[in-house]
Amino acid sequence: MNDTMKHQGCGACRDGQALDFEIAMAFQPIVEPARRAIVAYEALVRGPNGEPAGTVLARVDAENRYAFDQACRVAAVSTFSKLGKGEADSRLHINFMPNAVYEAETCIRATLAAARQHGLDIGRITFEVTEGERVTSHDHLRGIINAYRRTGFGTAIDDFGSGYAGLGLLVEFQPDEIKIDMTLLRGIDRDPVRRAVVAGIVTTARHLGIALIGEGVETAEEYAVLADMGITRYQGYLFARPAFQTLARPEDITWP
Repeated sequence: MNDTMKHQGCGACRDGQALDFEIAMAFQPIVEPARRAIVAYEALVRGPNGEPAGTVLARVDAENRYAFDQACRVAAVSTFSKLGKGEADSRLHINFMPNAVYEAETCIRATLAAARQHGLDIGRITFEVTEGERVTSHDHLRGIINAYRRTGFGTAIDDFGSGYAGLGLLVEFQPDEIKIDMTLLRGIDRDPVRRAVVAGIVTTARHLGIALIGEGVETAEEYAVLADMGITRYQGYLFARPAFQTLARPEDITWP
């Protein structure tokens, strides 16, 4: 990143630069079937009338990336709170764009202000960094993660196994949670190679004390294999699809 981009990014965080298009949020539950409990909700960006994420992300570029990242955080917190904050003790998962954050303590102010305004305990917020985004500096990412932890937020690696960083990202920092990408889980009941890879992830996470979430689970057969491996938390169409501007309850979940 060059100095001009860094100055622009910090200015956007500090000055609360407004996004020049509207966004809204959908929420997909993360569940623990053994307890028939919803443990978290992931906030997923949508257009103002529920348009898919792709149509929104197509409008994000280097000029508005900082404002977009900030707007998503605030929209996630405010909408989640207005909808009732979910089930008791459930968490709110928010994706963040590491290349849109330059000074973590400054860029996090809008999130903290939104949480205070809506009475949401920051200890219930987890920030997810996707493995799919190419990170220009691991030192920079480590600084962001450490700042979030000092503030009291949870941390997670999203799409683990799908992108650029792989195990290297896990070596750089150990998050509270790892979300195993659907590309590793799809058809795992029929694929011994996928089972072997995921078994290795399960063993590594267990040794490091990191919780695992099976992401994008779509069939009862996939779930059965993952449950047998010891994975206890899931997100995917088998249980519930993202719901626009509403929060699922346990009675809305399809429990296997």
